[in-house]
Amino acid sequence: MLKILGRDSSINVRKVLWLCDELSIPWEREEWGDGFRSTRDPAFLALNPNALIPVIKDQDLVLWESNAILRYLANAWHGEGIYSPQPRERAPIDQWIDWQATELNTAWRYAFMSLVRHSPAHQDPRLLAAACKGWTHSMSILNQQLEKTGRYVAGRHFSLADIPIGLSVNRWYETPLDHADFPAVRTYYERLTERSGYARWGRNGTP
Repeated sequence: MLKILGRDSSINVRKVLWLCDELSIPWEREEWGDGFRSTRDPAFLALNPNALIPVIKDQDLVLWESNAILRYLANAWHGEGIYSPQPRERAPIDQWIDWQATELNTAWRYAFMSLVRHSPAHQDPRLLAAACKGWTHSMSILNQQLEKTGRYVAGRHFSLADIPIGLSVNRWYETPLDHADFPAVRTYYERLTERSGYARWGRNGTP
């Protein structure tokens, strides 16, 4: 059985848990991270020297980096319906997965640490204003893409890219800031909520 290491409040662990729901992958989870066993524990560092969650164990395979885990599970558990084996169909899925990890994730970091985590190191008003502006810009890019596709981020059908993007949209709405009006993003948010996995692991009140 697939073993998932990490706390289920983590956005990156929730990516994996949602995908498991989508593909009916049986799993069990070990608590690691804040408030649980420290990821600085030598036993954990032996699995992931970065001291970050999630980590998965699939028989003798140990894997970290949440988006790499998503791709592996989609390939290993017959996820062709959401992660096409055709290069031209897969390319935009990978594009948006990587955009979330680089551009969008970077854009929200300071604002999230300030407004949700209340980190003392992230309370500079000028940096916070700049971060909120940058995050809003990234969300405007997502809104434009959703206006083009009319449904999901990589096209008309739900794909693997909607898992990291969908969790990011939930974080946007769960963070207490002035949200710009992005109708396509809001409609997308409601559409994703119709999926039981998203209701359980995405839009569940956890930013």
